[in-house]
Amino acid sequence: MTQTIQKTLRDSAAMRWTALLLLALAMFCSYIFMDILSPIKDLMQSERGWDSTAFGTMQGAEVFLNVFVFFLIFAGIILDKMGVRFTAVLSAAVMLVGACIKWYAVSEGFKGSGLETWFTNNLNYIPIFDELGVSPFYEGMPASAKFAACGFMIFGCGCEMAGITVSRGIVKWFKGREMALAMGSEMALARLGVATCMIFSPFFARLGGEVSVSRSVAFGVVLMCIALIMTIVYFFMDQKLDAQTGEAEEKDDPFKVSDIGKILSDAGFWLVALLCVLYYSAIFPFQKYAVNMLQCNLTLTLPDADSFWASSSVTIIQYIIMLLVAIAGFASNFQKKTNVRYALLGISIIALVTYCYMGYMRQSAESIFAVFPLLAVLITPILGSYVDHKGKAASMLILGSVLLIVCHLTFAFVLPAFKDNAVGGIIIAYTTILVLGASFSLVPASLWPSVPKLVDAKVIGSAYALIFWIQNIGLWLFPLLIGKVLDATNPNVTDPTQFDYTAPLVMLACLGVAALILGFILKAVDKKKGLGLELPNITE
Repeated sequence: MTQTIQKTLRDSAAMRWTALLLLALAMFCSYIFMDILSPIKDLMQSERGWDSTAFGTMQGAEVFLNVFVFFLIFAGIILDKMGVRFTAVLSAAVMLVGACIKWYAVSEGFKGSGLETWFTNNLNYIPIFDELGVSPFYEGMPASAKFAACGFMIFGCGCEMAGITVSRGIVKWFKGREMALAMGSEMALARLGVATCMIFSPFFARLGGEVSVSRSVAFGVVLMCIALIMTIVYFFMDQKLDAQTGEAEEKDDPFKVSDIGKILSDAGFWLVALLCVLYYSAIFPFQKYAVNMLQCNLTLTLPDADSFWASSSVTIIQYIIMLLVAIAGFASNFQKKTNVRYALLGISIIALVTYCYMGYMRQSAESIFAVFPLLAVLITPILGSYVDHKGKAASMLILGSVLLIVCHLTFAFVLPAFKDNAVGGIIIAYTTILVLGASFSLVPASLWPSVPKLVDAKVIGSAYALIFWIQNIGLWLFPLLIGKVLDATNPNVTDPTQFDYTAPLVMLACLGVAALILGFILKAVDKKKGLGLELPNITE
């Protein structure tokens, strides 16, 4: 019997999937911290005095340096010069520093400190940025929100750096192997971070019956410490791999200023970039307000304090069920045996129904919105496989735009009409949230694989850098706009659970309309020029 000798760590399935797990867990932790304050927006107003404008300005600060100081470009240069393992550790360290600053900003220790006084009296006017209307601060902004924004800016630099680093790491370990599956798995785990945040951030904020928003952020800081540990372990694994192969780290073509003119004159680039910014601006900024929107549009009656549904143990049980939904649903996509595939799918559906029932019994807006990524985790591999083998990428983008419009308009007009219907309102909320998550899955499944068909291969790396930069503009602008629109349309509302979200939701639906128009243009361009967007990626 011949024994197979593994030449390198990369040749061992267990080792390369371990490397992926380390990177994916780091992104999982970063996704949790990214939205750590989103499910407790109402508490930030009651406990720290952040109105919607302050909240939105702080949330938009995450990508401020990436957009206006071009750190996104610098991150690509650092990755190109220093390699995957160094940049992975650096990104985790930067995220941890930013997370610590944000935690201190909302802690009790910040109150009455010299820093609070300084931030109250300063950063009320930023030359040039104020004139352009893009300042990350404003006069009257709470000092804690200003300091938290500073920390979130630093965190955002590390998070964006981590995102591009993880993609490079997956290519390094899985090239010629299960790369598509690896990328899909990493994305699925990262998206579960959103659901985890929605469940556990309010849990820690209200733990023990005493409200403390800093506990939620402290939970995120602990996770960022874990992320740093994960990247350090990956550092040594990656170093050993290079020692075994004797190869230098693989590098992509760096961003070149000379490429900008060629890219900006490419109509295909603008279609992709604008579709990207419209899609992501209608989803990620919405996540930061979604829980509060549900609190304002649903009649939720908290269970008795001594009941099972109000206990801390139900949070853990519900989270375990949520993981079962995601794991069983995701695994069902890769089973060759039909009976096993449908068995796993059945388990996932039963677990999803159980989760939704528990969310209803808990009367919790946070656990209701936590279903957002679950259907996406289930169908993203299905959609990706369909585009690979059947094509129709442009048609799927159009479908995604329609779903985006329908969901935001449902939140704006249908959900409020069912506010007095305790069961009907929650059913509509669950259904709309799941469909919105599904529409979001159409982006990675159809848009990103289409980029090489639309943009010259010689400038693909530079094009991606510019697309991400334009995307970050939307992620900076729309959290801020939603907050401003919310305050402007609710001038006399002091109860954070009584806001009228109609105007912000209509604004987000308009992004879907614009994306729909661009989708039809893209399909027309594809038909005229024969770009192959409707053709499968894999030719038999």
